[in-house]
Amino acid sequence: MRKRIAAIGLLAVIAFFVAAAISRSSGAVQQAGQKSTAPVKSSPAEGYNVHVLAPHMVDGKQMGPYHHYCKVVAPDPQIQCLIYDSTEPNANLVQVEWIYSKKLTRTQVPLQDWNKNWHDHQIEIAGGRVQVLDLPPDKAKEVGDLVATTDGMIYHFYFGNTLPSGKMSIAQAVGHKPMTPAEYKNYESK
Repeated sequence: MRKRIAAIGLLAVIAFFVAAAISRSSGAVQQAGQKSTAPVKSSPAEGYNVHVLAPHMVDGKQMGPYHHYCKVVAPDPQIQCLIYDSTEPNANLVQVEWIYSKKLTRTQVPLQDWNKNWHDHQIEIAGGRVQVLDLPPDKAKEVGDLVATTDGMIYHFYFGNTLPSGKMSIAQAVGHKPMTPAEYKNYESK
């Protein structure tokens, strides 16, 4: 999870620097008296600005907390998080989390696969380890309430010294417990 958080954070940092570079170059062109006729295209790296802090289980050990930088990519909701090991500008992207509404995961992912790879965000949030940062309390609660309607899968990336090793695993939420068929099907009653 730390690596996923770091990965998400890295993408967020890259997006920040790209946006800053575009802004500076756009301002320099306008200061030179030239008008830009080409519209500025947005980048898929833009928008990773919801900052969440949470620990993850990696290889059976609690690690983190990891800094998630997330954005909503579809309204049902579908969310992607770049996850870093710190908030430093040069932090490693160590994890990536895909977050989907339970109505998507619970109808498309077999229970055995879900129990192994996915986790329920309502349970994770209720555990009290998740913090939504950089937002007023009412907005942080809105984010938490939305994410509680979802399941997540975390890809963890391994590093050897300073370089990625090419190995990865699926990390898990702290407090994850496999579900029974009845619990899995009754996701809307939670």
